[in-house]
Amino acid sequence: MKQVSPQAQWDTLLAAARAATPEAFDAEGRPLNLIGGTWRSPGRPRLVTSPVDGRALGELPMLDLAEAHEAVEAAAVEARGWGQVHLDERKRRVAASLDALRANRDLLAKLLIWEIGKPLKQAETDVDRCVDGVEWYVNEIDGMMDGRRPLGVVSNIASWNYPYSVLVHSVLVQALAGNAVIAKTPTDGGLFSLTVGFALLRRAGLPVTLVSGGGGELGPALVRGERVNCLAFVGGRSSGRAVAAALLDSHKRHILEMEGVNAYGVWGFTDWKAFAAQLKKGYDYGKQRCTAYARFVVERRLFPKFLETYLDVAKSIRVGNPVAVDKPDDPLPALDFGPLINRDQVDTLKLGIAEAINAGAVPLFEGTLDPDRFIPHQDTSAYIAPAALLGVPRNGALYHREPFGPVDTITLVDSVEELVAEMNVSNGSLVGSLATDDAQLARELSGEIRSFKIGVNSVRSRGDREEVFGGIGQSWRGCFVGGRYLVQAVTEGAPGERLYGNFADYTLLPAQR
Repeated sequence: MKQVSPQAQWDTLLAAARAATPEAFDAEGRPLNLIGGTWRSPGRPRLVTSPVDGRALGELPMLDLAEAHEAVEAAAVEARGWGQVHLDERKRRVAASLDALRANRDLLAKLLIWEIGKPLKQAETDVDRCVDGVEWYVNEIDGMMDGRRPLGVVSNIASWNYPYSVLVHSVLVQALAGNAVIAKTPTDGGLFSLTVGFALLRRAGLPVTLVSGGGGELGPALVRGERVNCLAFVGGRSSGRAVAAALLDSHKRHILEMEGVNAYGVWGFTDWKAFAAQLKKGYDYGKQRCTAYARFVVERRLFPKFLETYLDVAKSIRVGNPVAVDKPDDPLPALDFGPLINRDQVDTLKLGIAEAINAGAVPLFEGTLDPDRFIPHQDTSAYIAPAALLGVPRNGALYHREPFGPVDTITLVDSVEELVAEMNVSNGSLVGSLATDDAQLARELSGEIRSFKIGVNSVRSRGDREEVFGGIGQSWRGCFVGGRYLVQAVTEGAPGERLYGNFADYTLLPAQR
């Protein structure tokens, strides 16, 4: 009978978090907000539950708008002093913070299991990519900062799915470049792991601020606040549009990463073994990634072989409770994914599937949850097995929107022109791929597919270190990031410089696709 692993008991992990960073919690063990270098204000409590089994984890310390303005003002004060600190000293402090994150890697990863449902290996990878990526910047930053100066205060509003490899990574590079940094805790997950992490960063002497609250309520301070010199946003397209509209007349530096429907086209292709490996890897974290491929556009004559390959992979996917073990000394399970971020996301996907089928889509695969991968009688409302639909109608939600979960749509086409059109349904995406044996065709179509990164017989990802990342069309607004472009996005250079990005008034398309 499955049980929660003793090495991952929530109460034990919470006690370890409080012991590691006691300054970040109040006397009752509630996490605090980090404002002006001190941990204070428990705010208005908002219950936090775990997607793993629905249990209560604690309370978000939700601030009001006035307190958010206070946090921004405090960050602006810190920015004036931090921008004068010599780059060598900034490098030393960032390196010290990386050492502290490494020393607490196990705790941070296991907190993430409960908070956002990542299996252990994927949670560890999230922390590792943050540390390794920022270490690269510490070694390379000198040349990137030549002739540049920090902007001042950088505000970060990011989604819950990659708290370390996206949010903390960005925060550390922004601080390394000489900025004071403020970040909002994602309301759907990451509170405890980020509280510990930011406490470690603060101990290392970095000017970082961490606040909790509703994005809409705190937006006037964190987005439009006069003291905010740059906004870095990672989230859904609807929220991103609202942020972009709020910034329209502000001329504020911005980095707005939004979703698009990332498509994988298949035309004139034979290497199905390699394709199967890509499909398998694509299920990491239940496809709750901005670079997940959720739409497959397939040459009709190849559909039988595609379907055979796809179903073999889909049936092999392991979904379950990421802390459930048979015996106390068993390692945590190796899963392709655990729960989605919450039951609401599962309900949304199930509704989308039902609506598509009622409108004429053909269900090709509907997986089931294996009870042997769960603790008896546990809450499984945040779990869903992989599913796939053929021929989703154009008026269906799943046709135009990124599902952000393990639900794929498949469309059959009879011409290359149809292939391109069906891959471009979302008016721009972050990544796209084409499986084909025809290298010339791949070169020709790469210029027609509206994705920032194009893979040929391979998938693309956000990337690390010097690799550039951005989006085309409605999937991105503002500066691109990665390597020197991330540093340029949060610093100023020569007067009149044009930054590399996708802006409302002009677009610079990526040369590194």
